[in-house]
Formats: sequence, C-alpha cells, structure tokens
Amino acid sequence: MSNSPSPLAGIRVLDVSTILAGPLCCQILGDFGADVIKIEHPVRGDSMRGHGESKNGVPIWWKEVSRNKRALALILSTEYGAAVFKKLVATADIVVENFRPGTLEKWGLGPEELLAINPGLVLVRLTGFGQTGPYSSRAGFGTLAEAMSGFAHLTGQADGPPTLPAFGLADSICGIAASSAALMALRHRDQTGTGQVVDLSILEPIMTAVGPGPSNYDQLGIIGQRNGNRSTNNAPRNTYLTQDNKWVAVSTSAQTIAERVMHIVGHPEVIEEPWFAAGSTRVQHVEELDAYVGSWISDHTRADVMEIFSVAGAAVAAVYDAQDIVEDPHIRETNMLVDVPDKDFGTVLQHNVMWRMSETPGSIRFTGRGLGEDSDSILAEIGYDAGEITTLRESGTVR
Repeated sequence: MSNSPSPLAGIRVLDVSTILAGPLCCQILGDFGADVIKIEHPVRGDSMRGHGESKNGVPIWWKEVSRNKRALALILSTEYGAAVFKKLVATADIVVENFRPGTLEKWGLGPEELLAINPGLVLVRLTGFGQTGPYSSRAGFGTLAEAMSGFAHLTGQADGPPTLPAFGLADSICGIAASSAALMALRHRDQTGTGQVVDLSILEPIMTAVGPGPSNYDQLGIIGQRNGNRSTNNAPRNTYLTQDNKWVAVSTSAQTIAERVMHIVGHPEVIEEPWFAAGSTRVQHVEELDAYVGSWISDHTRADVMEIFSVAGAAVAAVYDAQDIVEDPHIRETNMLVDVPDKDFGTVLQHNVMWRMSETPGSIRFTGRGLGEDSDSILAEIGYDAGEITTLRESGTVR
C-alpha cells in the first residue's frame, strides 16, 4: 500500500447538513482525507444522532456516518453564529448544506455572501426537489424521492402495492453523487480559481438509477409495471427458495450464463429453442423457465446450490441478512467491513471506505464524535481566544 498522502489532504469541508444525503457525502470526503467539520445545532444536534439502533444510549449509525469529522456545535440563525460561520467559510473549500431553499439566504449566509467571502468556495446544496421549480419549497425526504422516481411503482409483486425500500436508498445514492459533484466543482476551482454552487435534488440521482422509463414512455408509450423479482430484460432471473428454506438469487443477463443454468437444472433442450437466443425473447417464456429453475433449486440445499452453480460458472448469490454479511469470508477477507477503534464500544464493525485506491487510499481515522466535542479547538483555529469562546458558549451560540 502506498504511503502517499490521502487525495483530499488539505481540503476543508463544512458539513451543515442533516439526516443522510449530505452527511454521507461528507463522510466519503472525510474518508479520503478531507478535514470535515460537522456543524450541528447546539441543542438539537443532527437528527442522524437519533436514527437507527443505540447501545447504552450511544447511536451506532452515527459512529459511521460522522466518522472522520470534527464536531462543532454552532447555531447559524443568530448574528453571532453567522459571524462565526463566515469566519469558517473563509478557511473552507467545500460547504455542504441541505436546508430548505431560502434558509441560508434568510440568515445572511446565501451563495452571494459566502462567495464574496471566499470566491473559490464550492457550495453543495442538497434538497428534495432542487432550489427552483414548483416543488422547491416542499419538505423533501428520500421516501418522497423513492415514490416520485418510479422506484416504488416498479418494486414489489405484480399483484401487490408499490413498495418502498427499508433503508435510505434515495438519500444514499444522492450522497454518493454529491461527493462526485463536489470534486468536479473543486477541480474546476483548481483550474480557474472560481467556486460555484452545486444544486442537487434527492430525486434526480435515484430517478437516473431507476432507468430509461421516461425515454421508453416518450418513444413507445410504455409504462413499466411491477414484476416481483423478475426482470423485464432477461429470464430466468428471480429469487428461489431452497430445500433448507433459504433464498438464492439467480441472474442470466449473459447468454452463456443462461445456457449454463439450464444445463444445471436438467433442461438443456430449451437452449435449442429459437426464443432462447436472447433475453428479450426468453422473458416471454418466463413461467416455463422459472418452473425449471425453481423446481431444481427447491430440491437442493443452499450450500449445494451455491457449490454447483459456482463450479459451473453460473451466476448465483445467497440472499443475505446482516449476520450472513458479517460472516461471509469474501467480504471479510477483502476488508469490505473493518473493525474500527471507538471510545464507547471498544471497536465497532463498519463499512470500509467505499473504494480502494492504490496510490492515495482512504482511511477511517476516528468514529463519530460527541455533540460539540471539538468546538473549542476549531474556534481557536480561526482566531477566537479563550475569553471569546467562553462568551460564545454563555450566549448559547456554541456548545
């Protein structure tokens, strides 16, 4: 592994976002070396602190999504708090925020003011529906984006209701996209000296991920429908129940894989059918193909299915729960999950940095911190002396 510095060493990020998309964006930037300052309301903190499970009153998810971030408790809506924030902005490269449109402007902290202080600043603005348009003032959450993107409409059994994900899908996709957008803007800043505003809604990235539904409707008048775990592009593709009451997923996106699967399940004769030559025509015979695959899998244990499919070079995966993920030898050997030292838990198992870089690898330097834990040191860095910090604390501006 290279000893080169992290790729974002020397970059300062101010994270004034809440819940998930913005915090995840900043987690990624922090994982690759950025100095991320997590700014929270001195009393309420970030609502993420109350999301998910806790152990002995300590939130577990917070430890990951706020890792590699120093914690500053600062209220932005007062004159004193805004003044502190402006001093921080003067030292920053990126600001990530997700207030409703107009909120920063109301506090005198809009793009014009911030870019006047720091012309090279990249201001990433994450909202449900963007800064403009008829829905811009609506409350925006991932659930709404998952509904409006077409995701829920296409997810679930054909005779069942639209189905939402059981986790923050839209927010997570948006957070990953935002980290990319921030770095594109930073690249432009480094080339020109000019900062800019990034306007990204939670809706757009997941709408892209759902696929070409709008184009299909535009050109063909087609509206996609729910198909359970089947695909409209190829078959067989589904989840199947094994003899020992476990689930496996099979994919046949490649023609050679589809042929191998039919050999495994004892029906190589269908390979000679003209319709078997392409996924789009195999889909027309999905009931027949699912019956062949499902019947064979139901007569075998999950371990046997995995072994036989793997030896034959067919595409299969067990449907994992959290325990399966933690115990999987490939996931552990490749360090997709790592044990991270933590002052509250001793160690805590977390997702590793999201991608491996041979020359400038990321790292988890510390886990999420307490509310305002680094307030004094951060304020000292931007010129406040001990007496001024005490005054700010007594006024309720910081904690």
